[in-house]
Amino acid sequence: MQVGSRYYGMSESERATRRRGDELLPEHSILSLEEYLAMQRSIGNETRFRVLNALVEEGARSASELRDRLEIESNVLHYHLDELVDVGLVENRKRTEPDSDGLYSYYRATSLGEGILEHGVRELMRREWDALEEYGE
Repeated sequence: MQVGSRYYGMSESERATRRRGDELLPEHSILSLEEYLAMQRSIGNETRFRVLNALVEEGARSASELRDRLEIESNVLHYHLDELVDVGLVENRKRTEPDSDGLYSYYRATSLGEGILEHGVRELMRREWDALEEYGE
């Protein structure tokens, strides 16, 4: 809870850790170091990476479209979608009217989700391809 201070309700050791991490970020950073790391941990899971990648590549999708596309059971998919939403990489949008398939809800990658995917894992993959082309057989 942030009442008067961003450290309200934290123990002294949590505040010290938070301050150490904050020096790595711009002074008025939108997110804390813990929030950035939670995003990285989230897409470190293959299923969540595949879900985020599909949303970035193909645009907004309903849970049933993602389930069919990625061949993931509904309960497993929703667990991973909830995690991606919780860390801010995906958002669940609600329509006031159903689409042509009768669906009211769909998921899409946030700009943070697109950025962390593009400048994180995908960048590492590109570098590996580049290294293979330059030094490989």
